[in-house]
Amino acid sequence: MKEGSTHGDAKRIIEVFDTTLRDGEQTPGISFTKEQKGTIARRLDTLGVDIIEAGTPITSKGEKEVVQYICDEGLSAKICGLARVLTQDIDACIDCGVDMIHIFAPTSVIQREHTTKKSEAEVQEQTYEMTKYVKAHGFICMFSAMDATRTSLDYLTEIYKTAEEAGADILNVPDTVGVLDPFTIFKLIEAIDRVVKTPISIHCHNDFGLAVANSLAAVKAGASEVQVSVNGIGERAGNADLAETVMGLNAIYGLKTNIKTEFLFETAKLIERLTGIELPVNKPIVGDNAFSHESGIHAHGVIARSDTFEPGIMTPEMVGHRRRIVLGKHTGKHAVLNKLSEIGMSPTREQIDEILERVKELGVSGKQVTDDDLFTIAEVVTGEVSLHERIVMLKELSVMTGNNLIPTASLKAVVRGKECKSAQMGVGPVDAAIKAIQEIIGGEIGGDIELKDFRIEAITGGSNALAEVIVGVAKGGRMVTARGVREDIVMASVEAIVNAVNRLMQSGIK
Repeated sequence: MKEGSTHGDAKRIIEVFDTTLRDGEQTPGISFTKEQKGTIARRLDTLGVDIIEAGTPITSKGEKEVVQYICDEGLSAKICGLARVLTQDIDACIDCGVDMIHIFAPTSVIQREHTTKKSEAEVQEQTYEMTKYVKAHGFICMFSAMDATRTSLDYLTEIYKTAEEAGADILNVPDTVGVLDPFTIFKLIEAIDRVVKTPISIHCHNDFGLAVANSLAAVKAGASEVQVSVNGIGERAGNADLAETVMGLNAIYGLKTNIKTEFLFETAKLIERLTGIELPVNKPIVGDNAFSHESGIHAHGVIARSDTFEPGIMTPEMVGHRRRIVLGKHTGKHAVLNKLSEIGMSPTREQIDEILERVKELGVSGKQVTDDDLFTIAEVVTGEVSLHERIVMLKELSVMTGNNLIPTASLKAVVRGKECKSAQMGVGPVDAAIKAIQEIIGGEIGGDIELKDFRIEAITGGSNALAEVIVGVAKGGRMVTARGVREDIVMASVEAIVNAVNRLMQSGIK
């Protein structure tokens, strides 16, 4: 094992190689535009990834143009292009102006016999010649033995020694079809590490849900680089997830990366939006429920001290996320008291019992219980409706949309007694209306009101269906949720935002 590769060595910095734009885009149904790839590359650079695998230039003229476009962005990260062990592939990467060329050759019996039709000797010769070719042109060279984990160990170590002899700068070990477990990966990397001096990278697929665990095991065995993708997107079940791998390295192993972890959440949300692949609410690190608590004992614990029911070595602030106390049928008194105290309400013990009972009944009925629901229930029980005079009142809303029209919303509202107007365009009528109300509220109250969450929770049947919109709105570091229910989904959306803003303002946020 190389010096400094022991578990927990705080001096060790693990490189992060991101393949969202290459392997990630190979997710069935995903195809990024040039502009989207540029946006993602800039976000990855801000995040602090060391290497961005921008694509495979030889695949098409358009792909080559995109890789060159990313190379011309002047990013801090190294830009890498993928190539087969063929001169035309490598030349396409060179033409783009990449910093690194990642060459690969199939090495397992099944792939050699059924794809390239090459013998072991022929693959070994190609590896040597093409590695030399990359280095002769002055580029950083990464060599991958494709399907390494189904290749015999003797041949695998020989092929890596060949690449090393030819001048490869880093040797990548791909678990191409995701068939190994962490214990086997550890032994494999350890065996390779014993026979080569060149740094080792690990590339794991998630067919059995083990990509992150396998990547961590590889690092523990001596690998100095992890190949990951944002949200774990990629072929079949995807790749090792960037956020999970990085936080595993940082928080569990005590190893360093150059990732600015406070940008993990927003990076995950960017990829969610651009791919249309919704993040599961229970996804580690970046899912909506990653730091959410509903159970009474859990909520009580985290209100008193967050690490009672959270890892402690990882907080929501570390990854750019937020902690939420969610109301529902499992809610306890402390969660209710905590939320009511934020808006200056102090119910008696008997009133708390009544409020809690009603919240639980709402949760049992299958409805999501919003902050607005809780406050309304509390007002009814305590008789404190007058405490919360509405600060924003919607007066008029009109929307114009059609086949050849840009959706436009005109809105009139009264904010603290002053009548305000706004007209905004959007990608749809709801977007236009939301922009209009945000402009009015932001202008009169000061500072941006951020829409953090928006979803249609339930719609009744029929042509006159009721639309129920639930929103999360934030200002000054605090967020509340509220709902709007109307036959008109645009009105329901604006109503929900107005309700949420009133709650924010009533809680004393200026």
